Amino acid sequence: MIRPFGLPEATVAVPAAGLVMATGAISLDHARAEAELLGPVVGFLAAVLVLARLCDDEGLFRACGAWLARTSKGRPQRLLGANFLLASVITAVLSLDATVVLLTPVVFATVARLGAAAKPHVYACAHLSNTASLLLPVSNLTNLLAFTASGLSFTRFALLMGPAWAVAIAAEYLVFRRFFAEDLARNPPDPAGSGTGTTGTTGSGGDSGSGHDSGPGPDSTDMPLFALVTVACTLAGFVVTSALGAEPAWAALAGALVLAVRALVRGRTTPLAVVRATSLPFLAFVLALGIVVRAVVDNGLADLLGHLVPDSASLPSLLGIAVLAAVLANLINNLPAVLVLLPLAAAAGPGPILAVLLGVNIGPNLTYAGSLATLLWRRIVHQHDHDVDLGEFTRLGLLTVPLALFPAVVALWASVRVFGA
Repeated sequence: MIRPFGLPEATVAVPAAGLVMATGAISLDHARAEAELLGPVVGFLAAVLVLARLCDDEGLFRACGAWLARTSKGRPQRLLGANFLLASVITAVLSLDATVVLLTPVVFATVARLGAAAKPHVYACAHLSNTASLLLPVSNLTNLLAFTASGLSFTRFALLMGPAWAVAIAAEYLVFRRFFAEDLARNPPDPAGSGTGTTGTTGSGGDSGSGHDSGPGPDSTDMPLFALVTVACTLAGFVVTSALGAEPAWAALAGALVLAVRALVRGRTTPLAVVRATSLPFLAFVLALGIVVRAVVDNGLADLLGHLVPDSASLPSLLGIAVLAAVLANLINNLPAVLVLLPLAAAAGPGPILAVLLGVNIGPNLTYAGSLATLLWRRIVHQHDHDVDLGEFTRLGLLTVPLALFPAVVALWASVRVFGA
């Protein structure tokens, strides 16, 4: 997570995985089983990173920036509402990586054009990259892991998580309006000039932190229809693959290939750029981390946490699981937390599994170390010469996390009761 000297996460994680195997802390059979479990998840992650990057090359995020400027009409309150809507949709459909890596620079450019205070809108990107990733199995790496463990279909997962997703985002929005009331009350110096123009993205990369400058692409004021249709078809493909019992990675791969072929033919990208978009060092980090966490679980952590994880789907149990997951996410990061807790929660059914997801997706808004997305967001913010105050970030998290987590758990409990799991 610290990435000293800018080294990829895999620089430490891969040797660590080799060490736990060499010392016998994890058997080769268990290491192989963990790799087989994470393989489809890593394949999906690679495909969706490429899909999001190629959507950016098509001009999708520049068009989103122009839409934000037009919709806000120079008013910071309207801009925050539009940003919440846009970031929530992008996170749900294209994953949290797209919101952090591609939308955050667009938001910086948009607020600079409008003369608005950047803080509320940039912080919203960080929070929504976590909270708004609850909706679909493809919105977050943690979701994919939970989706695999739950045995739910794609549509069933979305049906059960939909109310919790909406409630959590609404709670975040209300807190943001109150917390940043002073910033949002300031009128920009020239709101009349916010209607049109071009909003670009700057220096952003995948989870591995590699840099990338967006190419010229189409006119930023026009939504790229081809990219939108491809994303819509990819979403439909997720539903179809789920119904057929196939991995969602195939649908993501198909969408990425369609955009990649188009971009290569038109000379907007290169084969090397497509390969770089997969963030191979980060994929290696995910696999290695899974093996290390499995070794820790095998050597006592499962027994320790087994006494703390409730074994029912009652409302108090779901609340307990979600709070435990949120605390653990902030102590050891949400990806290791979900790897640790899923096997323990799976015994009680899909409800507790989804409660784990609420904790590891909403909880990371409390600290920088809660999720890799937040750490990456912090690096991007610093690239734009914008300071993030640790105290302010934590105070905001202390408000948003409980006020979003508890209603979301109640909404999940109600969904399980009404629709069944």
